[in-house]
Amino acid sequence: MSSTVPSSPAPGTSWRKSPAVRVGLSISIATGLYAISFGALSVTAGLTFWQTMILSLFMFSGGSQFAFIGVIGGGGTGVAAMSAATLLGIRNGVYGMQMNALVRPKGWRKVVAAQVTIDESAATASGQLENSEQRRGFWTAGLGVFTLWNLFTAVGALAGDALGDPQQWGLDGAAVAAFLGLLWPRLQAKQPASIAVVCALVTVLTIPFLPSGVPILVAAAVAGAIGWFKHDAVPAGMAPDIEPYEEPYSEHDLDHYAKDHTVHGQNDPGNDR
Repeated sequence: MSSTVPSSPAPGTSWRKSPAVRVGLSISIATGLYAISFGALSVTAGLTFWQTMILSLFMFSGGSQFAFIGVIGGGGTGVAAMSAATLLGIRNGVYGMQMNALVRPKGWRKVVAAQVTIDESAATASGQLENSEQRRGFWTAGLGVFTLWNLFTAVGALAGDALGDPQQWGLDGAAVAAFLGLLWPRLQAKQPASIAVVCALVTVLTIPFLPSGVPILVAAAVAGAIGWFKHDAVPAGMAPDIEPYEEPYSEHDLDHYAKDHTVHGQNDPGNDR
């Protein structure tokens, strides 16, 4: 199996010429602008300007934030809103384990790194080959998104009242469109596609009967149950939003798994007995 990987930057590459920095900055700008819709939707859902800013400063996970205000805006309870936001935020804990080994922050940087470990920073770092570039990508994307996300959250929150009904501007559909954009490229295999269809069907069927915010929890429980009883033989790694390899991550991981198994497994001379 052949694989194509991105070329490594020249040794001693400066921050200004770093590919990881360029990727991190571009992602920061695109993601930051998206926060305008969050700020506007948050104040429309009933949160104050400062409550909106606190969500962006401390929760700082776009998916979790949109889930929170979506449940609140739909009349759901605070418990349901926090549960939905927590489910979507679990992935950041998984990213954190990988980024801690990759970036290796020390001292007070560990606290900062934990706060800025998100989809974008993890994807930018994972897409680099050199450790120095991985660190640059992580910090550039993480700090860049954090700064611009909060800046444009404030812009959206201040403009929320002036904009009027978010539905007139399509802001109510921005979160849905973004989630679909993130989800669609990942549905390349039959199993994740079928799980997505089942969970969507469960959500649609339970919306008329359950309080706002609860259907997504039921769908998550269904997905968890499917994952618990259905196990794939192919080891699957994390799939960041930026794919550094031409083939899917599962194939790349399987290639490495096969090589490791050849070295340490059955073909190891020490195991031939």
